[in-house]
Formats: sequence, C-alpha cells, structure tokens
Amino acid sequence: MTTTVRLPLRVEQALATYCVETRRTKSEVIVELLEQRFMGTDTERTPYELAQEAGFIGCVDSRGKSSAAGTKGRVVAAIRKKHGR
Repeated sequence: MTTTVRLPLRVEQALATYCVETRRTKSEVIVELLEQRFMGTDTERTPYELAQEAGFIGCVDSRGKSSAAGTKGRVVAAIRKKHGR
C-alpha cells in the first residue's frame, strides 16, 4: 500500500542523513519505526550491529602492525634511554 506523508524539512533532512549513514532506504526506516510504534515489535539489533552503526567497528587502522608491538617497542626504548643501555 502506498501512503504519502508530508514531512517538515528538518525531519526530512534528518531522515535522509540517517538513511545515507545506515545505507537503508527511507521506506525501510519508516516501516520499521511504524512497526515498533503500533505493533510493539522491537527489532533489536545486536551489540555488534549497534557498534558497527556507530562507527566503532573497523575504525582502527594499525597499518599492518600490531598496536601492542608498537607499544612494546616504545616501552623498551624508554627503558633503554633511562638506563643508558
């Protein structure tokens, strides 16, 4: 069924931004929100999905090195500098 809704400009812009960020269509987002509101369906996402949406997953670039290895090297260098070895 097709339904037309007039949205205030600020709501339309927020919806468009959200759709771009989450790579979903406006229809998908609106249908999900209406289902949650009227049918009590809670389409809960997993913590992984929430973290991915927030940009926490895949946000660290170690450039092929282990971040622990880099830290270890800095600690060893600091100790050698302090103790002159």
